[in-house]
Amino acid sequence: MSEAEAATAVDVAGKLGFKGGDLVQELGYDDDVDFDFRENLEDGVGSELLTEDDQDVVDGVILWWRAGDGDLVDALVDALTSLGAGGVVWLLTPKSGRPGYVSPADVQEAAPTAGLHSTSSAGVSKEWSATRLVSRRKQ
Repeated sequence: MSEAEAATAVDVAGKLGFKGGDLVQELGYDDDVDFDFRENLEDGVGSELLTEDDQDVVDGVILWWRAGDGDLVDALVDALTSLGAGGVVWLLTPKSGRPGYVSPADVQEAAPTAGLHSTSSAGVSKEWSATRLVSRRKQ
């Protein structure tokens, strides 16, 4: 890996708040995901992304979601299954104008029902946007 490639990998992981050694689970994988993003994230955390079949407690979840994938609330609840305390869910949705676009209003409606709230968003690739979701703090 070149120095520039290493910097890009760290940038992707760092942009999402991940560091080397973090375990990240990937849900919603399909042939339309951004493979460069995935590869850079794996390089940044130093391991392959875990699948929905893995039962490890993870530091974060990457959930690829498109309009028509089903019930977003159910998918977000499922994303919490392996998430460790203080972990984060990054919901990746196609950008506006792309096939499968999910409106931010749909995310804002689904997240609280799943016990999550959004804290920020980021453009992670040419085709995909990411919304950071964290568990609501107990009162």
